[in-house]
Amino acid sequence: MTAWLHIVGVGERGPSELPPAYKLLLGYAEVVMGPARFLAGVEPVSRPGASGDLFNPEFVSRSSFEAVARALSGEPVAPSPGTSYTDGRTLVEWEPPLESMIEQVMRLRGTPTVILASGDPMWFGIGATLTRHLVASEYVVHAHPSAFQLAAARLHWPLQAVTTLSLHGRPTELLHPHLQPGNRILALTSDHTTVDLAIELLADRGYGRSHVTTLENLGSADERVTSEEADAFDTHAVGDFYVLAIECVPDFTAPLLPTAPGLPDESYVNDGQLTKREVRAATLAKLAPFPGAVLWDVGAGSGSVAIEWMRAARDARAVAFEREGERMQMIAVNAAALGVPHLEIESGEAPATFGRRAPPDAVFMGGDVGDDDLFDACWSALKPGGRLVANAVTLDGEHALYSRHLQLGGELVRIEVSTIERVGGHRAFKPRMAVTQWSVTKALHGLVVSP
Repeated sequence: MTAWLHIVGVGERGPSELPPAYKLLLGYAEVVMGPARFLAGVEPVSRPGASGDLFNPEFVSRSSFEAVARALSGEPVAPSPGTSYTDGRTLVEWEPPLESMIEQVMRLRGTPTVILASGDPMWFGIGATLTRHLVASEYVVHAHPSAFQLAAARLHWPLQAVTTLSLHGRPTELLHPHLQPGNRILALTSDHTTVDLAIELLADRGYGRSHVTTLENLGSADERVTSEEADAFDTHAVGDFYVLAIECVPDFTAPLLPTAPGLPDESYVNDGQLTKREVRAATLAKLAPFPGAVLWDVGAGSGSVAIEWMRAARDARAVAFEREGERMQMIAVNAAALGVPHLEIESGEAPATFGRRAPPDAVFMGGDVGDDDLFDACWSALKPGGRLVANAVTLDGEHALYSRHLQLGGELVRIEVSTIERVGGHRAFKPRMAVTQWSVTKALHGLVVSP
């Protein structure tokens, strides 16, 4: 099957810089899609037309498109049955938001189409998005050097040691997990306001001494690079097309918030319903986050376990189930402040709210662990091979975990933590409430596998 869709990466100079073979592909396409600034640079095609019964514009256009596509992929090219062509292409401008853009593409399925995309379409681009909607044989991607590659070259930053992310149409709070001493960040941006929001965030986090660079119109004749410390950066002259570069330099008072589980308890707004730091780190170790995995945090409290799950692995997702309105607000505040603003918060009484969610790869029960109906719903929803971790501090909760351990196996441990406190004029360790923790893996064939 010859692909009907070609996604062509384009630099800031527009389609005029494309190699001849790609321009020929553009000429034979029935539809060309992309942003207005790229469509304006599409060169008209003028070829002599045929007359009589031999002229079939649709057939000639489609067969010629497929011939060029095969040539670009290295396949042998059969002679085309016709050579006539009239420039009847349709130029289609993107229609934001992203959901509408995807619908635009899907309506063209089977039509010889070229998408003009900025830079590398597979690096936070439309190509990466369409992988979730198209079969691989339907499309071909022709990459151009990405904005990240061009920016790293200008800055002399080894790209393998740089954090890359997109703030295009996304909240700047996504920067939070990457603000680490000495870290280098390259970020795609929405418009001139992104740098303002980023600098404000850096100042609030104690990273005002960080070195900020805007690299505008990379690869074009209007390319401009501006660098300054965040506290002194003048953003007024920054345009809409730029890569934002940040070299992280903390103030002496900036908190160190690594992506490893176990953030300080004071990092969270909470009403006391908080899985404490040492227990939280042990809990996340048993839950074992991995890229793209989904966690259900049932009875989320302040949302700390869900938040650190998302911080610990690329594209990890979480749903925080919470019935208390004030706690839901605290979860949202904590999620934004710690760099995971896309944490999903589900209101209402569990397990009634479970039906609206995709099955999880892991479940954490931090409250109501003695509720058998709640546990049964969590266990039923959990994917085969998924992990469930439950923490109990009450006798009723411990009894429920003992019973489930006898029935299903897994690992049962008690976590006891003591902290140093003043006792009169002396210091002594004061124990916190012990936590009984049960962790279990749901096997692929109905049996239970111990961690």
